[in-house]
Amino acid sequence: MKYSLMAFLCLVCSLFNPVTGICQDARSFDSLLTASFKTGGPGAVVLIAKDTQVLYRKAFGKANLELDVDMQPDHVFRLGSVTKQFTACAILRLAEEGKLSLQDDIRRFIPDFPHPDKKITIESLLTHTSGVKNYTGLPRFSEVKRRDLSPKELVDIFRNEPLDFEPGARFSYSNSGYVLLGYIIEQVTGKSYAAYINETFFQPLGMNSAYYDNASMLIPRRASGYKPVNGGYANADFLSMTLPYAAGSLASGVDDLFKWYRALSDGQVISKANLEKAQSSYRLKNGRLTGYGYGWATGNVQGSPVIKHVGIINGFVTAVAYQPAEKLFVAVLANYENAPDADMLTSRVLAILMHKPYNYHEMPMPPAELKSFQGVYTLDDGAKKIICYQDGRLMYYSAGALKERLIPFGKNSFYIENSLNSLIFEENRKGFVLNSTGFPVKGASTGEKVTALENVPVPERLLLRYAGKYQFNPGPVFEVKLENGKLYGQVGNDKKELVPYEKNKFFARDLDAAIIFNMDKQNNVTGLTKLQNGEMQAGRIKQ
Repeated sequence: MKYSLMAFLCLVCSLFNPVTGICQDARSFDSLLTASFKTGGPGAVVLIAKDTQVLYRKAFGKANLELDVDMQPDHVFRLGSVTKQFTACAILRLAEEGKLSLQDDIRRFIPDFPHPDKKITIESLLTHTSGVKNYTGLPRFSEVKRRDLSPKELVDIFRNEPLDFEPGARFSYSNSGYVLLGYIIEQVTGKSYAAYINETFFQPLGMNSAYYDNASMLIPRRASGYKPVNGGYANADFLSMTLPYAAGSLASGVDDLFKWYRALSDGQVISKANLEKAQSSYRLKNGRLTGYGYGWATGNVQGSPVIKHVGIINGFVTAVAYQPAEKLFVAVLANYENAPDADMLTSRVLAILMHKPYNYHEMPMPPAELKSFQGVYTLDDGAKKIICYQDGRLMYYSAGALKERLIPFGKNSFYIENSLNSLIFEENRKGFVLNSTGFPVKGASTGEKVTALENVPVPERLLLRYAGKYQFNPGPVFEVKLENGKLYGQVGNDKKELVPYEKNKFFARDLDAAIIFNMDKQNNVTGLTKLQNGEMQAGRIKQ
């Protein structure tokens, strides 16, 4: 008979105190995680700890669907971008040994790197502020992702791309920066990145289930990775692990990740001063914080500072989060590309551990009051957000983008549906604070007016006349369907409900877009105009 660690702890607890915080937390974790991972599908392993004590260690779902292998707590997963903290610590270790400086121009180690008039420092690579274009977003990346490349060949993919911006001017997440860091580690040490990480961190720290991943290598307890397809699952697309390299090619289980964080806290990896800097938000030249340090993102859970990182790679989604104040650690490793939001899961777990769970409850609010929050708001970073009352719901979105529902939970307080984010408005409605698991962002009203949109009922027989196919020129075929008394617009697999608000005019329920149907003198539908960051015309295809 098998018992989980938490079952044993709860048994011990019951002998001394029938109601304890740790057992209540375990039940909360079980409730949250069993709802997130299906029994018969790809799964996950979760480890939760406080200081040196493991509080919860449990597996969910399947490690291999074809062989019907249950997930176990010691299974090994690709880490994706969680790799970056290991790369950052390797650079900081070399800096402590005097072998490089974070302010070194990268040409000290890669002399032929272009843009010699722009100083690109090692620190700018660590903080994603270098301006070097992200190679995983380039067309050539798709062409080579099944091929094994050397670090130099990998750098050649993006070497001659123009910089996206002046180094140090902006934050823009770039895997290329961490590829360059891995290449620099090899130039400085004379060892491969994989060998250096293994000899410097994995072996000394006893991380015996941590690896530089390789598809052809036999890795004990390796979980298989999956992707969604047609409502089911398929094996993840092949990816040569030479391509993520120092930006995302490591693999590990939850136990070794916990060892890693304990070693970091104990000063076994880098100095306490360097660790504090690595886990603090970098500040741009303009004084703005980026929410990212060296290999770690910074954020908060219910107002308490947290350092964290998420990894997304073919077949896997991972997240590790740490709350320094109480030394709380959470790792979630999943073998499915479409796994639940791992950052949200780790944040929810930390909130439970802190006894401050995210429990938003909708508070009734009359339509007139909801409409009083409408407007256009400018965020700290210059982005504009629109808040509009639409068919009984208050929606929050950027122009032309997907809409998110704002749900009231208190006076002047809303949470964004299916998220942990909240908006707290000023009493005069001239601004708000957006609280998230990152750092707070302020929004200020521009004074622009927004018109509420109400659903105007249209008989099904009249809706039917809009159904059909419409051809954008240039562009795809847009199909309008009537289903269960509602109109939908669809391109490919993307289907959105269309809500009537005026004669022949519809707005998309979950997208900032509108459709105006064009009519001839006989009141026949001849085409449509799509309004979404501009206008597009489509003619009706005759059947």
